Amino acid sequence: MESTISRNEALELLMKYNKESFHIQHGLTVEGTMRWYAKEMGYGEEEDYWAIVGLLHDIDFELYPEEHCVKAPELLREAGVGEDMITSICSHGYGICCDVEPKHDMEKILFAADELTGLIGAAALMRPSKSVMDMEVSSVKKKFKDKRFAAGCSRDVIRQGAENLGWELNDLFEKTIMAMRSCEESIRQEMENLGL
Repeated sequence: MESTISRNEALELLMKYNKESFHIQHGLTVEGTMRWYAKEMGYGEEEDYWAIVGLLHDIDFELYPEEHCVKAPELLREAGVGEDMITSICSHGYGICCDVEPKHDMEKILFAADELTGLIGAAALMRPSKSVMDMEVSSVKKKFKDKRFAAGCSRDVIRQGAENLGWELNDLFEKTIMAMRSCEESIRQEMENLGL
């Protein structure tokens, strides 16, 4: 899996279609999470590809929420993004807004971790530290069970994602917390640098 777009080009592309800091931060979070997972899962040579897929996965969501993962291929092709990467990006919407099934480990992890980063991020904001650095699996489990908390994060998608990977939910929670810890500080700095 090789990227046809550089990281800088990918960030420019994300920011072309996304102006809200929430969406940009989510892209950066999923990027960092996917980079950690690539190394963790033994795909270190593909970490840039995994990371760029994470960065661009919601490219169409801010402007075209009703066409999420349907509008994305058009926006990505215009920017010269390759078909493999477009398929990988769209696969996180499988069964929700498109019929591109996640097949590769990377696609299955994106499907599982995307919603979960939102839930963990929201839970971190409730902590005095406002950080995932002191986040425990037990805290995530508690928030996961409370359907009113971060109600926009689909528990069904997270469960389905863990199942697709053959993982227990706790394993997915623990790994994703570790992944988010690996990039929290660099995301904070990048958001500052972007003036967001």
